[in-house]
Amino acid sequence: MPASTMPSPERVFDVLNAYQRTAALKAAIDLDLFTPIGEGADTAPAIAARCKASERGVRILCDYLSIGGLLQKSGDRYQLAPDAAVFLSKKSPAYLGSIVGFLGAPDLVRNFDHLAETIRTGSVPQQANTVATEQQELWVEFARAMAPMMAPAANAIGEILQVASAGPVKILDIAAGHGIFGLTLAQRNPQAEVVAVDWPGVLAVASENAKKMGVENRFRKLEGDAFAVDYGSGYDIALMTNFLHHFDVPTCTTLLRKVAAAMKPGGRLAILEFVPNDDRISPPPAAGFALTMLAGTPAGDAYTLAQLRRMSEDAGFKNVAVHPMPTPQNLVTATR
Repeated sequence: MPASTMPSPERVFDVLNAYQRTAALKAAIDLDLFTPIGEGADTAPAIAARCKASERGVRILCDYLSIGGLLQKSGDRYQLAPDAAVFLSKKSPAYLGSIVGFLGAPDLVRNFDHLAETIRTGSVPQQANTVATEQQELWVEFARAMAPMMAPAANAIGEILQVASAGPVKILDIAAGHGIFGLTLAQRNPQAEVVAVDWPGVLAVASENAKKMGVENRFRKLEGDAFAVDYGSGYDIALMTNFLHHFDVPTCTTLLRKVAAAMKPGGRLAILEFVPNDDRISPPPAAGFALTMLAGTPAGDAYTLAQLRRMSEDAGFKNVAVHPMPTPQNLVTATR
C-alpha cells in the first residue's frame, strides 16, 4: 500500500485529546483573553498584562488557540479569527462566552464519564437525568447562560410566525427557561401576552429578562412541571423550544396533545429542535446532539422531521412544515 494511503492514528489521537480543546477555550473565556486581543493587545506580554496571567501561560495558550483557528498568528503577534471576534470578544453584541457556564457545567460533563455503561443499558440512572426535578439548579444556570445564544433564533421565529402583524395574541411558552423566545415575540407585538411555564427558579430568570426587555406587564408565570401544570386555554401560539429532545416519542406526543388542547383552532405551534436528516449522521451538529441526550436523559433523542411530523399529527396538529434557522437547529411549525 502506498505510504500516502496508509492509515494514520492522527484522527484517533485527535479525538482522545479533544478534552484539551474544551479546556483551552474555557480557560481563555475565564481569563477574558479574546477581548484585549480584539482591542489591540497583540503580543504575549501585552495580553498577559491585561489578563493578569503569566507570559508563558498566555503564549502557549494563544499558540494552541491559533492552531485551532480561533486566533491568527503572524510573527509574535496575535489577532482574533472572525469567529472569535464575533462570538468571544465582550465588545461584540453577539458575545457567547456566557454559554460555558451551562455547556461546561460539571453535572453535564460528568455524564460522559461512564458513557460505555449508559450505552450498555440504554439509559441513565436518576442522578444523571438532566431533566429530573432534582436538577432545577442546572436549568437556572441554563437560563442565565444561554439567552445570548438563542437571540438569533428567537428573532427568526418572530419573522417566520409574522408575529409583529398578528394583532392581539396569547402565547404559551413551554419550558420557557430564560424566556427569550416568548419575550422577543412580545417585543415585536405590543398586543402580545406571554404565559411562561417552567420551574420557579428558572422563571425568576425569565422575569428578570422580561423587565430588561420592557415587557414585564405582558408576561405571566405558570410555575411547575410542564407535564402537570394547568396551562389554561385560548392560546394563539405555543412555543416548544429545545424541549422535546429530552423525552421519548410517546411522552412527546402526550405533551403535544396537552398543548393542543390549550390552543385555539387555527393556533400555531412552533417547535425548535436539532433535526437530523433521515440518515441520522447529517448535518453533524444536529445528528451529533443525539449523544448528548443519550448521556443525560433516560430516553431522549434528536428527532428527524418525519418523527416530529408524526408526533405533531398524532397530537392533533396539521400543516407541519420545516423552516431553516440562523442556528444549527430547525423550526417546525404546525397548525391546531
